[in-house]
Amino acid sequence: MDTPDASVEPIPEATPEAAAPLFNTLPLDPKLLRAVADSGYMAMTPIQAKAIPIVLAGRDVMGAAQTGTGKTAAFTLPLLQKMLRHENASMSPARHPVRALVLAPTRELADQVAENVKKYAKHSQLRSAVVFGGIDMKPQTLQLKAGVEVLIATPGRLLDHIEAKNAVLNHVEYVVLDEADRMLDIGFLPDLQRILSFLPKERQTLLFSATFSPEIKRLANSYLQDPILVEVARPNATATNVEQRFYSTTDDDKRRVVTQLLKTRGLSQAIVFVNSKLGAARLARSFERDGLKTAALHGDKSQDERLKSLAAFKAGEVDLLVATDVAARGLDIADLPAVFNFDVPFNAEDYVHRIGRTGRAGASGLAVTLVTRDDARLVADIEKLIKKKLEIEPIELEDDRPRRPPRRAEEELAPPSSPEPRFERPPEPPRRVATASRDPFFDKPYEPSSAGEAAWEASARAAAPAAGRGPTPNIRPKRKVPSLLGGQS
Repeated sequence: MDTPDASVEPIPEATPEAAAPLFNTLPLDPKLLRAVADSGYMAMTPIQAKAIPIVLAGRDVMGAAQTGTGKTAAFTLPLLQKMLRHENASMSPARHPVRALVLAPTRELADQVAENVKKYAKHSQLRSAVVFGGIDMKPQTLQLKAGVEVLIATPGRLLDHIEAKNAVLNHVEYVVLDEADRMLDIGFLPDLQRILSFLPKERQTLLFSATFSPEIKRLANSYLQDPILVEVARPNATATNVEQRFYSTTDDDKRRVVTQLLKTRGLSQAIVFVNSKLGAARLARSFERDGLKTAALHGDKSQDERLKSLAAFKAGEVDLLVATDVAARGLDIADLPAVFNFDVPFNAEDYVHRIGRTGRAGASGLAVTLVTRDDARLVADIEKLIKKKLEIEPIELEDDRPRRPPRRAEEELAPPSSPEPRFERPPEPPRRVATASRDPFFDKPYEPSSAGEAAWEASARAAAPAAGRGPTPNIRPKRKVPSLLGGQS
C-alpha cells in the first residue's frame, strides 16, 4: 500500500518474536471469553491483537489483513462487547432496535459473519439476523420485525428492507464495512452511500479489507473520522505460507493438469476457480465424468443450492468445488489443501482473494494457476499488484489416454497372409431359380372383350337422368374461357 493519507494514523508493527497475546488479557465480558474458549481459541492473531483494543477504545479503524487471518473476530468481539450494555430479556421489538450493522459484499460472506456473531453471542441475550438476496424476504421480515441488535446484510437486500420499512437504522452506533474493496468492485458504491445516509452521524465506523486501493482510501476519508490504520501485512500481498505455482498449458489440457496434480500431490480436496458461470457448470460435469465428486458454485445457482454445495464440500462429501469469483470471498473452509485457477482472473485483486481460500490461519496451502498464451497481460497485472516476478513453468503430462490392447502372441507370429481363414463361413443354401409359368391363360396377350358394353357402363347409363330433364343441379356448367392466343375454348 502507498503511504497512508495524513488523516489515517498508523500503528507500529508487532515484532515477530513477540509471543501471541491471549484473549483473556482483553477487557472482554466473561460471556464473550467463555464463547471464545468454547470455539477452541486461546491466542489472538496479529490483526485481532491490534484491532480489538483500538475498537474497544471507540476509534474508527481501517484494517488491512490477508484473508484467513481472523479479521472477522477482530470486529465481531468488540462489536458484541459494546452491545452487551443494551442486552435485555424483553419480548418487545422496541427494546431490540438495530444498534450494530455489518455490510458484506456477498451472501456467503454475510452468512459467515452471521455464524461468527451467533457463535460468540450464544451466552448473551443479544439478537442477530442476516439478510441477503436470493431467498424469500418474508422470513427475514418477520425476524427484523421481532427486533435485533446486530444486523448483517448485503447492500442490495438491506435497501429492499429499508424501502419496505422493515429495517429502521436510526439507532445504529456501530458500522462495519467488510471486504469494502469487493463491494466497490461489483458496483455497490451507490448503495453504500444510500445506506450510510440513513445512519446517525455519531457512530463508530470500521472498514476491513484484504486489499486497499485509492478508491477505498477515498471512501474511508469520506465516512471514517480520524481512523487508525491497522496493518498486519503489506497490502495486496499474498500469504507467505501459500505455495504459488504457475504452469504453462493449453485450454485442451487444463483438465488433465488438474487431475494429474490432484493425484501426484495427494490432494483430497480443492476449489477450482473459473471466470464464467457457464464454464463452471460445464467443467463440473466434465470432472464428474472423470470420476471426481464435484459441485458447482456460481451466480445462477439458488441460495439454497449454493448453501447445500458448500455444506457438502465442508463435510468432505465433495472432492472439487468448481466456482466463479462469487466464492472467492467469504468462504472459510478449514484445512483446504489447494486452489486451482483454471482461468486466470480478469481482475488481479481477485487472484489474491482466490488463493486466500487456502493456507488459512497459518496452515500451508497450494495455489496453482494454469496459464495459456492468451493470458500474458493478466499475469503481468498480477505481478504488478503483488510486486513479484512470477515464474511460469512447463508441465509434462502423463500419457493416460486409453490405448488399444496388444495383439496375442500367436497373432504377432503369424505370417502376414494366412492361406486358411481362422473361421470358415458355412456354405450358402442353393438359390431358387424362377421358372416360366406353364398355364396358357397367363401366356395369352390381352384382347378387348367383344361382348358389347360392360355391365358397369350399362348401370351408369341407367342411373343418368333423362335427356329432357337437363343435367343435375349438383353439376356446375362448364365455363367458356378464351385461350391465350385469342381463340375460344
